[in-house]
Amino acid sequence: MDFKKRAKELRDLINYHNRRYYVLDSPEISDAEYDELVRELISIEAKKPSLITAASPTTRVGVPPDKKFQAVRHREKMLSLSDAFNFEELKEYFKRVKKNLEKEEINYVCELKVDGAALSITYEKGLYVKGATRGDGEVGEDISWNIKTIKSVPLQLLIDNPPDVLEVRGEAYLPKKTFKQINDERSESGLTLFANPRNAAAGSLRQLDPKITASRNLDLFIYGLANPLDYGFKNHIETLKYLKKAGLKVNEKLKIAGSEEEVFNYCTRWSRERFNLPYEIDGIVIKVDSLTQQRDLGATSKAPRWAIAYKFPPEQKTTRVIDIKVSVGRTGALTPVAYLEPVKVAGSTVSKATLHNEDEINKKDVRIGDYVWIRKAGDIIPEVIAPVKSKRTGDERKFKMPGKCPICGSKAIRIEGEVVIRCTGGLYCPAQMSERLLHWGRRATLDIEGFGNEVVKDLLDKGIVKNVADLYYLKKEDLLKIEHFADKAAENLYNAIEISKKRPLSKLLFALGIRHVGAYTASLLAKRFHSIDILSKTTYEQLESIHEIGPKVAGSITSFFKEEHNLKVIERLRRAGFKMKEDLGGKKEKKLAGRTFIITGTLKSFSRETAKEKIQELGGRVASSVSRKTDYVVVGKSPGTKAEKAKELGVKTIDEEELLWMLK
Repeated sequence: MDFKKRAKELRDLINYHNRRYYVLDSPEISDAEYDELVRELISIEAKKPSLITAASPTTRVGVPPDKKFQAVRHREKMLSLSDAFNFEELKEYFKRVKKNLEKEEINYVCELKVDGAALSITYEKGLYVKGATRGDGEVGEDISWNIKTIKSVPLQLLIDNPPDVLEVRGEAYLPKKTFKQINDERSESGLTLFANPRNAAAGSLRQLDPKITASRNLDLFIYGLANPLDYGFKNHIETLKYLKKAGLKVNEKLKIAGSEEEVFNYCTRWSRERFNLPYEIDGIVIKVDSLTQQRDLGATSKAPRWAIAYKFPPEQKTTRVIDIKVSVGRTGALTPVAYLEPVKVAGSTVSKATLHNEDEINKKDVRIGDYVWIRKAGDIIPEVIAPVKSKRTGDERKFKMPGKCPICGSKAIRIEGEVVIRCTGGLYCPAQMSERLLHWGRRATLDIEGFGNEVVKDLLDKGIVKNVADLYYLKKEDLLKIEHFADKAAENLYNAIEISKKRPLSKLLFALGIRHVGAYTASLLAKRFHSIDILSKTTYEQLESIHEIGPKVAGSITSFFKEEHNLKVIERLRRAGFKMKEDLGGKKEKKLAGRTFIITGTLKSFSRETAKEKIQELGGRVASSVSRKTDYVVVGKSPGTKAEKAKELGVKTIDEEELLWMLK
């Protein structure tokens, strides 16, 4: 194979499909086909690192976290915009423009003001080289690697003979759906919620680790160019058309307005229709279209005189709290929810609003029966701002968080240092069951092959299982009730479930889903106590005295085993054939003690996770990065850059056959 030629073909294909998907919203291939192209390119670049280019799609994620952001000076100052909060102020702006341009004909460009974070992106000879925040307008922060994770940002412009330098301006934003998902996850984890998509986008871009930025799925619209007159453009619209042709994502919901009335109509229209957009806007940007007129109008030290932002008025309404009830999330978090007299806010009727947690209710002093101010955080999530205390009659009732889960009746506790109250009946609570079952079958836990999202959903929807123990009392005919399952699939899943009973105690402890107990802690507990029965009777003080277990972990473990519902599920697992203790007899010789291994690529005989376990059973250690202290790098099929690193450092590399010989 001509690796160089194929790598270029793959880069061009991936960049083409990125544009179809993220910019044009018109994909031509399935996600699976796209993933296959990326995997092939990763494989080639792993074998031939010299073929990796700055514009390769594989460089979007994966660089190590930066320790600090360097300063970047913009080619042209990034100014802020003056604001108009009503049409009267907008009319004053038009008067000023007309006065300064005397009797010249004036056209305006109206653009949606996307609520995000302003960025500057630099291309040199068509290649992406740098990205920065606005900063103070003259100097921003270099967040090049973070911006590179935004898939709508092309790494190479799609134009022939690109200019030596092109510095474009844009707005990075979080789609409404993504913003809600992130806040839901943060709420479940007891983390502070982002106030709005703008706040979330800015926070995502300033992460020291680009992988975190990549996980947030940011998007970006380009709205301008630094020093556009230098490129021979005559007006703003012409500039935007050029940028779009170059492959940059430009918001097409703009309008050229030849009169002030057209501007007012555009503002009125989008004030009503903004709630139907998949992203948040907080106003309209109005710009003089002619670049010569822009130059003549000039700017103050803070804002251009040729542009203004018409800001939509924030929409807040008052309504009454009928009741406060508690919902239970997929990880057991109890969240108080205000049930409201229905009221229309930001384009939709609101009848419920989250109160987040117990501390939030106490801080705001929201009571059942109160009249309250509400709004939509980021025009998306209904939020109670504050009670209208002047309307209180004395009949209002304070709300107290329950001591038991309202879904399953298990004890609800608040662990020290956390704001969230959680249900302790994780193995029993129906609200948590989907997440629990998925965790139970994952490769890192009990490794039940074929036990994915769709299967779990079917089992729960049809009432075939209600908790993890039910899996081990199923018959093959029960599994045939799963959608699209034929005899062979049912038999394979049945056998995979049976095999999972033979996993070691550490895997079972991890699968139980005890909060704060990950794979490492589960392994530590298994080695220390050798039995679930012994662990379940261990006190908080005994657990906390263990060097690697802190108060949060100790509290989670003791609370989990105090809950009667969990113990009943564990007893059913025992009766189904699970081993509840480690086999201490016939311990293997620790012949790999003191040896450090790295595993890269795919192994044929077993998964990398299983290989890691087998090495650890014999006293070896499996690390995540190659250093001079590494003893062996195990090289499987399609290895990563760790194999190359091993050669550079003179570390011994072995294949899978040699590893199997060492594990005998």
